[in-house]
Amino acid sequence: MPDPVTHTLDVPGAVLTYDVRGDLADQPVLLMIGSPMGASGFPTLASHFADRTVVTYDPRGVERSTRADGAGELSPNDHAGDLAALIEALDAGPVELFASSGGAVNALALMAQRPDLVKTLVAHEPPLAGIIPDHEAALAACEDIYQTYQRDGMGAGMAKFIAIVGYEGEIPADYTDQPAPDPAMFGLPTEDDGSRNDALIGQNLRGCTSYQPDFDALAKVSDKLVLGFGEESANQLAGRGGKAVAERLGLTPAMFPSNHGGFLGDEYGQPGKPAEFAARLREVLAGR
Repeated sequence: MPDPVTHTLDVPGAVLTYDVRGDLADQPVLLMIGSPMGASGFPTLASHFADRTVVTYDPRGVERSTRADGAGELSPNDHAGDLAALIEALDAGPVELFASSGGAVNALALMAQRPDLVKTLVAHEPPLAGIIPDHEAALAACEDIYQTYQRDGMGAGMAKFIAIVGYEGEIPADYTDQPAPDPAMFGLPTEDDGSRNDALIGQNLRGCTSYQPDFDALAKVSDKLVLGFGEESANQLAGRGGKAVAERLGLTPAMFPSNHGGFLGDEYGQPGKPAEFAARLREVLAGR
């Protein structure tokens, strides 16, 4: 696969940075996105698609993409606007889009607004806490993470985040009454450094998890949609979110190998099964 070529794009309130592997004019374009995961999470998965031009990017406020609109919270619609601008800037026609986690939520917002820009969307494990049966408890847990972060800092907030994303099954109504996890258990700082600009908890958590997809709009383009979940994470919050969207749209969700980060190599020291994941993604894309 060719080395990535880096570009920037000015959008209202931010400068986005994105990478292109290959020639936009000669091969189908596959855009890979996460949120708040940036382009640094996708080199391994991208390496399995040498027959496509792979584009990755850093969402606003993440890694190389800078914000000029402050450090406040963002919504999936904010990111959808950025994605639309990015795809239009590529000028390569509708793209194939693989979107994971918060990126999958943002991609669903994009599909509701600009389906003309996407040939096929594979939305892998969107953490849509607001649409699962136990949504009240799930949203309360997310709100508690945010408030803990604002009160006690990153270590305390992130410890609660890690606990909820790995929770199996429905979230009980008394979940937030349970003892808080110790940040040290996860190798997180126990002292508050005073910062409150974390891209995950501070900027994206509440807007992402509480987002209500426009199911009427999505139903009109359901032939372009694939909802995915991980074999090992099917009963965790994000996997359940993907299955819930599929159910609302009358679609059969696609199972992918490994877990929520099943496409990862050694990017963050928690590898999934990237070769198997890529093979499954290729199979799903070929079937649309």
